Amino acid sequence: MYTVTKYPHGTFNWADSSSTNSEAARQFYMDLFGWGKIDIPIGEGMTYTMFQHQGQHVAALSDATPEALEQNIPSHWSCYVAVDDVDALLPQVTANGGQIIYGPTDVFDSGRMAFLMDPEGAALGLWQARDHIGAGIVNTVGAMCWNELLTRDAEAAKAFYSKLLGWEYYGDEHYIHISNRGRNNGGMIEMDENFGEMPPMWMPYFHVADIDAAMKRVEELGGRVVTQKMEAPDTGWFTVVEDPAGAVFYIMQLVKADPWEE
Repeated sequence: MYTVTKYPHGTFNWADSSSTNSEAARQFYMDLFGWGKIDIPIGEGMTYTMFQHQGQHVAALSDATPEALEQNIPSHWSCYVAVDDVDALLPQVTANGGQIIYGPTDVFDSGRMAFLMDPEGAALGLWQARDHIGAGIVNTVGAMCWNELLTRDAEAAKAFYSKLLGWEYYGDEHYIHISNRGRNNGGMIEMDENFGEMPPMWMPYFHVADIDAAMKRVEELGGRVVTQKMEAPDTGWFTVVEDPAGAVFYIMQLVKADPWEE
């Protein structure tokens, strides 16, 4: 019901974290979500940890690169979208006001990727799958269940991603839902002064069985609960949390998760 074998073009399919303290963050996620792991050497003493849940890949974590450390880039999560042809999309990124910040490049036999920055400054990964489709399970406890853009200009972001990926939108000024080929595919929030100087960014949500217990566990494991528990009517309860290395993400207790249908 929640196992994925193929992601349609334009669908969120993966999230990984670049960490300035990968040892502490790795253990934090394993203890918080009950994840197992497979460590993959990626050269120069660095490791890409593939987290496992119910026998499937669910997310990953890697050491921050020396370049990122030199530039004081903090720990963070990155979201990825499955695409049919990375190279074919890149001219459209720049033609519509975005930037290519990494790639395109082959990742062993796993796939081909690039990172873009949208016109408002939020980074997003594009993933053309080969041996690795992304998360093998979604929308269940312990797995990714949503992806969300925080942006300063929602109309500009909507126009950019619509032209690039064909996304459609519904909702109101408080919350914008993203639809991809008739499937719920994430959301957008336009930031106001209450967000302070937070930069535009994409963030993943992970489904938990009990939001209150999970928030308590975050603190016990050396993380931090950033916001109070909030309710999404008819959807569930969520909050923003931070891992011991400083990467922020959402946890959410869903009332009823959308099944994955292929």
